[in-house]
Amino acid sequence: MKKRAVYPGTFDPFTSAHLDIIRRALRIFDEIIVAVAPSQKKSPLFSLEERLYMIKKSVEDLGYVKVEAFDGLLVDYVKEKKGIAIVRGLRAVSDFEYELQMALMNRRLNTEIETVFLMPSEEYSFLTSTMVKEVASLGGSVKNLVPEIVERALREKFKTA
Repeated sequence: MKKRAVYPGTFDPFTSAHLDIIRRALRIFDEIIVAVAPSQKKSPLFSLEERLYMIKKSVEDLGYVKVEAFDGLLVDYVKEKKGIAIVRGLRAVSDFEYELQMALMNRRLNTEIETVFLMPSEEYSFLTSTMVKEVASLGGSVKNLVPEIVERALREKFKTA
């Protein structure tokens, strides 16, 4: 039986840190499903369709990675997909409290699904999607902070050179 994990998020936009977490997770799991949430609460810069497309293009060379939209309770989605774990990235101690609360709630909802926390490479330990959007909106370079397809899309959104 394949060990399948789900890596959920809004990924608005998908960053090099997200890609790094997927690569790390593939060392542990046979298959990763990147589960993209619509995120109506966060007013995303990119539509769900745009985010799905950019992530698919960013991971197409990895193999054993699927990219899908999901809505509803995460543990129900993981169970439906026959996953055994939820993968979450931790950048700093400030992420830990929120992520721990979510992991404990998910465990309460389904004791058969584990949450695995992975740290990104040091070079991405500061990186957030919010920070990337802000830098791009102000005309700054996000080269190497996001996959090339995301960099192009950000330039187009913000009409920068």
